[in-house]
Amino acid sequence: MTSPSPAPWRIAAAGALALATAMGIGRFAFTPILPMMLQGGLLDLAGASWLASANYVGYLVGALLCTLQPWQWRRPGSGIPFATTRPTRLVRAGLVATCLLTLAMSLHLPAAWPVLRFASGVASAFVFIYTSGWCAAQLARLGVPNMAALIFMGPGSGIVMSGVVASGLLAWHWPAWSGWAVFGVLALVLTMLVWPVFSSQDGVSAPTAPAARPGPAAHPHGRTEVGVLAFAYGLAGFGYIVTATFLPVIARQAMPGSPWLDLFWPVFGAGVVVGALAASRPIFSGDMRVLLAGCYLMQAAGIAASLAWPTLAGFAFGSLLLGLPFTVITFFALIEVRRIRPHSAAATMGLLTALYGIGQIAGPPMTAALLARSSTPAIGFDWALGIAAASLVVGALMYLYMARRWPTQAPPQGAAGVTR
Repeated sequence: MTSPSPAPWRIAAAGALALATAMGIGRFAFTPILPMMLQGGLLDLAGASWLASANYVGYLVGALLCTLQPWQWRRPGSGIPFATTRPTRLVRAGLVATCLLTLAMSLHLPAAWPVLRFASGVASAFVFIYTSGWCAAQLARLGVPNMAALIFMGPGSGIVMSGVVASGLLAWHWPAWSGWAVFGVLALVLTMLVWPVFSSQDGVSAPTAPAARPGPAAHPHGRTEVGVLAFAYGLAGFGYIVTATFLPVIARQAMPGSPWLDLFWPVFGAGVVVGALAASRPIFSGDMRVLLAGCYLMQAAGIAASLAWPTLAGFAFGSLLLGLPFTVITFFALIEVRRIRPHSAAATMGLLTALYGIGQIAGPPMTAALLARSSTPAIGFDWALGIAAASLVVGALMYLYMARRWPTQAPPQGAAGVTR
């Protein structure tokens, strides 16, 4: 017998807080803590690049595991896979892992840090995928599917929270280990807040994507079109990650001694929140690929702003432009995937997610290589940001080419019913 379903606002709030924990802390707390680790001599920029990549590799592995679901143990006599009947167990396990792994980073065990960051990436992927799927299913069952978009404010809210907390710790000259400890405790508090919601309705299964149907009718769009879409989506992962990993460090190189250095990361998070809210309101019309091209160009303009105007205004404006389309890109891409591959949307989105993850993984090592070959860190970061911005422009051009080469035959699906 299942327990009564929580109110829709509780489900949406729990989803947002879970994503704030797993993404804003589990994945991205490293960015605002990085200056503290550099100041304490715990890392250099090359080591920071590889440590960041370990987390991104973990996220990619976690996303692939969620797609493949190798743990589909069946309950005796039910024939139903465990993963589809108890998604909330995986959410809770991922949240607990995020708390423990974040707290473990406060220990002075440098040899273990890559393993901890890798595992944290895996945990964040589990929480992101199963939280979004379970919350969307519950809200759709309660007749308010559009509220599912609100949970994607979570990553941005977590980024704002982690950035503000890290800024205070830096101002008080706390050591890096204390930052990880504070974030671990904060993750624990957030987990306790959402635990009752993810303990209820545990037996209600989230809807699964329909199985792919063989035959030409199932795939009216060719592999070339899907391949171009996937590659263009992967460029988004590469394009944003340099800034998302090194923004506080880059700002310190350009504006040493400024009291506002640690506020650019929260501005980025605020942009993510505003973008998610904007995308959840109207049902966008027109070709999603054209809208995706606009999102890529907005992010490229944000990077260019910080390059052209390495000032307070330039970094603030650039951070906002980079954050606004951050969630929206995934939202539009999923609508496009459901349009061109309606009967194999999950598998196609898995391909896009894998290439996005590969793009994220490639960014920090590229930055490390450029830093090693540059006379100053500032020059190395400029090259890395320039390449990132150029990749986003290339991605935008690819979307515009797709819109011209393969025009839509029917209006794209609206926001309702789309699960990220």
